[in-house]
Amino acid sequence: MSDKKLGALVRDWTAPRRPDRAVMEGRFVRLEPLEADRHAFELQEAFQGHDALWDYMPYGPFTSGSAYHRWAREKEAGEDPRFLVLRDAATGRAGGIASYLRIAPEAGSIEVGHICIAPSMQRGAGATEAMFLMMAWAFTAGYRRYEWKCNALNMASRRAAQRLGFSYEGVFRNHLIVKGRNRDTAWFSVIDSEWPALAEAFGVWLSPANFDAKGHQRERLSDLTRLVRAGSDPALTPG
Repeated sequence: MSDKKLGALVRDWTAPRRPDRAVMEGRFVRLEPLEADRHAFELQEAFQGHDALWDYMPYGPFTSGSAYHRWAREKEAGEDPRFLVLRDAATGRAGGIASYLRIAPEAGSIEVGHICIAPSMQRGAGATEAMFLMMAWAFTAGYRRYEWKCNALNMASRRAAQRLGFSYEGVFRNHLIVKGRNRDTAWFSVIDSEWPALAEAFGVWLSPANFDAKGHQRERLSDLTRLVRAGSDPALTPG
């Protein structure tokens, strides 16, 4: 029977390892495995007063450092999701968290999610570099598919996915119930064949030559990733 009916054979592929607890070092950011005692109060301080950060999360906002510490204690040893804390290299302060989740080595698929970035790190190079480092680890490890999913109403997340080079794949209607409300879920992905060109785009954007003396970007990442994406999100397309 032809490949057209059954799909192409996946040759010379071995299931990748699961994410470990290694630190990831970048120029703008350091990614550290979540440890409640080390990170919880620092993160809550960065998040405090910004309750809108939790609007589309299945948990939060947290009323105190102790409350966030309890949540972090439950999550720190988890295998899936596997949480990482974003530490700003310039300030030395923790200002965000993200995770690998829905980790399926047997399929070569892994997702990035639970992303919460404090205002102190938003729109900075560190948050972008963190997403690059996590994606780079996944494809270097041998994953074939890297996913991003979000509430379809979360336009900021949909814009971020497209800027980072994820291709839009559609919306799952009535997908979940989160905090008592319906959630339609927008799906995005990057696949292994797209990664070399996308890695090059990130390399250009993260290069010191791309930032002026005040730290302002010369080229936008969205312009660099546009040619790599296999599909654009129609909700973000004018007209």
